[in-house]
Amino acid sequence: MFGVLLSLASAAFFGLNNATLRRGVIKGTVLQAMAITVPFGVPVFAVIAAIMGGFEAMASWGLAPWIWMILAGLVHFVVGRFGNYKATQLLGSTLSTPIQQLSIILALLLAVVFLGENITLLNLIGIALVVVGPMMVVQRKKATTGTSTKKDFTPQYGPGLLWGGVCAFGYGTSPLFVALGIADGGIADSLGGLLVSYVAATVVVILWIIAIRQTGEVTGLDRGARGWFLLSALFVALSQLFRYVALAVAPVSVVVPIQRLSVVFRLIFNAILNRDHEVFDSWVVGSILLSVIGAVALAGDSATVLTWIGLETHQSWLSHPLF
Repeated sequence: MFGVLLSLASAAFFGLNNATLRRGVIKGTVLQAMAITVPFGVPVFAVIAAIMGGFEAMASWGLAPWIWMILAGLVHFVVGRFGNYKATQLLGSTLSTPIQQLSIILALLLAVVFLGENITLLNLIGIALVVVGPMMVVQRKKATTGTSTKKDFTPQYGPGLLWGGVCAFGYGTSPLFVALGIADGGIADSLGGLLVSYVAATVVVILWIIAIRQTGEVTGLDRGARGWFLLSALFVALSQLFRYVALAVAPVSVVVPIQRLSVVFRLIFNAILNRDHEVFDSWVVGSILLSVIGAVALAGDSATVLTWIGLETHQSWLSHPLF
């Protein structure tokens, strides 16, 4: 039960992180958000790694784990996070959600190819549901083209969908690198790896800002946007902390599906904080709910998921590996 509560807390803080980030990019830029949220993770996870044995674990690493964790940090916290922030800015948090869920499909496919994992019929059903989400977003665009709105926000579908795809690529690729980096290690190794990933991403973000000569833009950040970005950084750090502790006390098959509820929390918190800067209608809510169901079918242990929904009698053929 404790692991379930921790997983719910992780999902809630991740949804709250997204809502506060959305509020920040209304007046701030994506680069400003990156300059705050990425470096913020370094001191936070340095302390956590020190407490939970991360530095001792890193001391025993060879070269390969360092390389994989650095790559994970670059694709997740630089490529994926920038795509996430940009898609959130252009589409809003709710509309960008179904596109970003495509990362789960990519992560599963990479796990099958490089880690020898299997795809079941339940997984295929999950893939279909996740794919339907972005299709509904596109359909929503067609259904509302030319209609007026009283909202302060108008989605930019073309570039928003593109950056959502970039986010899906970054978030979908990083789990493979993390798995290769941790190998047979434990929680201490994963926390040490998380710190390494954050440090690598921070170095790249700082060099990026210097290279494009945007230090003035970063230091000239609107005070209100800065506050929202700091809150976002804090909430995502808390989300990661609860996630790793949950994984230490509960099975992955329980933690991962519950964490997918972060999408629901994202919807709730954005409705509270960003009502005038988001799109809420039946198309959007329906696509998000379908993507949540599909994500659980993809990410959760098949036997556990089937038991939850009362289909354990069909476990033999729904959870049988197809390839």
